[in-house]
Formats: sequence, C-alpha cells, structure tokens
Amino acid sequence: MPRATRADGQRDPQLQSVVAKAIAEAQCFTDQYDSAVWYTLMEPRLRRIIKEKDERLDILRQVYCETHRPGEARLPPGLVMALIDVESRFDRWAVSPAGAVGLMQVMPFWPERLGMRRYELIHVAPNIRMGCAILRFYLGYERNDVRKALARYNGSPGRRDYPDLIISEWTRWRGADDLGFPKTPPAPR
Repeated sequence: MPRATRADGQRDPQLQSVVAKAIAEAQCFTDQYDSAVWYTLMEPRLRRIIKEKDERLDILRQVYCETHRPGEARLPPGLVMALIDVESRFDRWAVSPAGAVGLMQVMPFWPERLGMRRYELIHVAPNIRMGCAILRFYLGYERNDVRKALARYNGSPGRRDYPDLIISEWTRWRGADDLGFPKTPPAPR
C-alpha cells in the first residue's frame, strides 16, 4: 500500500487537536544545566552530519525542548534523534515520495489543517514540534509500546521493519537518553 494512503490514519481529529496544541504552545522551559550537558554530548555526533554549527544547535535545542515539554509525557531524546536520522538524515529539505517533509517527515496536510503554510515544514522548530506531538500521541495511544507507536508514525501499523530500523538507530544515539531515561531501548515483545 502506498505510504500516502497509509498516512490517512494520521488524520484523526484527536491527533489534530494534540498537534494544534503543540504548535500553539511553542515555549520551552528546560533545566539549563541538563540541556548544556546534552548539547555537549550530542553536538560532536551531529557535527559529522551537519556542517553548519547554527543549524546543529537549532536542531539539538528543538529536540531537547520538545522531548522535555512541560506538562507533557517526556520523550526519549535519543529516540527522536534516531527517528530524524532515519527519516531525513537530518536534512530539513527532505521530501519523501509520499510527500512528507522535513526533519521528521511530517505529512503536508498538517500545516494546512492548522492554518499554516506547507513551506513551514522545512523550518526546524515547527517540524520537530509537530513530529514530537505526533510521536507522543501514538506512544500514548499504544500504551508506550515503542514499536507500535513507530509503526503508526510511519503509517504502517502491524509492520515491524520500520520500528526495528528506528530502534536499531536508537542504540547508535546512546547517551542521548542518559538524563532520566533508560540507557537501552525496550526489549522486543
């Protein structure tokens, strides 16, 4: 089944409400020490992929911010880094054959439904904010079953190839989750 067809499962009204709320609440309050430690750990790894320092720091700041969003369930930052790595290889200009755009490969119907312009998906902050809101929603929906949530994120519920790929990359981003998360991904079920 083409990915564009499978992505129709993301058009859930409850999910739309969650994404709209995330976009509206763009503030980020994080512990300055923890975020500085995290940047120090992650920046050299990202340097090999992204040459421009400001872009690296922007991505790291947004990932840290969105995974530690006040009042929301925390996301493992390493999981988000792995997802971005697989989905776009940290290329904010990436466009999939199904039309998904940006770092977290967000489907283009999201900005339209939220009163935004499609081109905003190439911007780091809204793309990561929407992608994290969608992932967080699916983790809640699947009762924190990471594999099932990742399959839904990809529009491929019931399949294991995509979740297994992300989880494999998650182990490469080890260290990203050391501040309050387990050091290894959950064991397969």
